Amino acid sequence: LRPWLLMKQLGIAFEEEKLSFNDPAFKARVRAVSPAGQVPVLVDGDLVVWDSLAIVEYLAEKFPRLGVWPAAPAARARARSVCAEMHAGFRSLRSRLDMNCELHLPMPVLDRGTRRDVARICDIWMDCPRLASDVDGPFLFGAFSAADAYFAPVVRRFVTYDVAVPAAARRYVATIDALPCMQEWVAAAR
Repeated sequence: LRPWLLMKQLGIAFEEEKLSFNDPAFKARVRAVSPAGQVPVLVDGDLVVWDSLAIVEYLAEKFPRLGVWPAAPAARARARSVCAEMHAGFRSLRSRLDMNCELHLPMPVLDRGTRRDVARICDIWMDCPRLASDVDGPFLFGAFSAADAYFAPVVRRFVTYDVAVPAAARRYVATIDALPCMQEWVAAAR
């Protein structure tokens, strides 16, 4: 979802190959283009980039004027930090609240680790706009950036399970969930 949403939202043209995780040939098809055998994978000519964070950095270098990262150095550093934290962390949330675009489920009782993850995510969302050069925009750093793409799977989890979050976080969830490209992803998943 992350690189796909980023490219769609920023208008970066690409061809998508849809694969089902349930397809018995899934692993072989992915391994044919990626040494890791996992998705996402970006193929650009002879170059293969796997891992969502590596793809985002590649896109930032290839399309420097599109705003993959915020322009201001402090905001860009913070955006990269929160993406790396999201990329490597929040294990409790990931294991307790599976991403599911097809269902709307009642929120389960959250264990301490998951509650801590939800609180940290909400703290991140509340802190990011303070560093934005365009704080009038509805996204984490004003304009849509990689940081918003990085938190899109969390947004879907919060929507699926109706996770109780503060009002400002609910507004952010609604903003990301309402993006036409996010709705396109959800419709395709269904």
